[in-house]
Amino acid sequence: MYNAKAYAANSEKSPLASTTIARRDPTETDVQIEILFCGICHSDLHQARNEWSGVMPTVYPCVPGHEIVGRVTKVGSAVTKFKVGDLAAVGCMVDSDGTCPECKQGFEQFCPNMTLTYNFPDKHTGGVTYGGYSDSIVVTERFVLKVPSNLSLAGTAPLLCAGITTFSPLHHWGVTKGKKVGIVGLGGLGHMGVKFAHALGAHVVLFTTSPNKKDDALRLGADEVVISKNADEMAKHAASFDFILDCVSADHDINALLGLLRRDGNLTLVGAPEKPMPVSSFNLIFGRRSLSGSPIGGIAETQEMLDFCGKKNITADVEVIPIQKVNEAYDRLLKADVKYRFSIDMASLKGTA
Repeated sequence: MYNAKAYAANSEKSPLASTTIARRDPTETDVQIEILFCGICHSDLHQARNEWSGVMPTVYPCVPGHEIVGRVTKVGSAVTKFKVGDLAAVGCMVDSDGTCPECKQGFEQFCPNMTLTYNFPDKHTGGVTYGGYSDSIVVTERFVLKVPSNLSLAGTAPLLCAGITTFSPLHHWGVTKGKKVGIVGLGGLGHMGVKFAHALGAHVVLFTTSPNKKDDALRLGADEVVISKNADEMAKHAASFDFILDCVSADHDINALLGLLRRDGNLTLVGAPEKPMPVSSFNLIFGRRSLSGSPIGGIAETQEMLDFCGKKNITADVEVIPIQKVNEAYDRLLKADVKYRFSIDMASLKGTA
């Protein structure tokens, strides 16, 4: 074991603060990474404040962070894909059993024995996993990803969660040139959805309740912007979409969106409203429409997403902050006061006690 600097929450009420954590020494199949940037995901805030206590209670101290980009500093003797000095990334998972049907098909995100990057039982140390708000991390090679060298590292970090969360359903449902695609909500997820759908060649329509987001949506790649509170604007698009990606976590009218799908169209949820939403069966039956959900992608698909971003020069729009401003960033996140993700410059951690 070795000591690493980190920022951790020590209780659900306490702010994140500087600390030291124990990391395992690399085994023969491990890659050790110096973390250069770590994105802030809304789930970091929920976990740090124990807001998912009914599903995934927080174990303290909690070191959040699952949007990790860095440089390889050590590799185990059996590692073949990485060498010291390589750029590398780690997302929401750091391990799985590798033997179940889901893993064998490349769907590690559905493995019943998957290990999340933080606040999850750590089979190596016997404690819990610690995330990317740290100066380094050790991860088994299977869960380490290659970073295209042309991409901004600060903007690449959020691709490991916000990026793959939106890319995966667009990929799964066959979004390509000639498709009409709706993106609901222009936040951390939605802005990536717009970028990806545009890069895939689709006709992209952004749905928002905020008229002041129109110019930004067009800049990011939307072809049209619809104010979803305007019934006339919504009616113009009735039964015309091949696919809609719903990125909104607040309560909203799912039936109004389902009515915009053409025959065999799909609406996929990646936002997670707290309360159940009523769904009209007739909206699904007439038109053979479908409603589904999607989490992150598997490792191979995440690498495919990163490679696609490298070819298309796609990164997240980020505000780079030092680790010392992480608590302020959490407060701003609750107010949606960021365009569109925070990315922590982990070099700032070197100045902490």
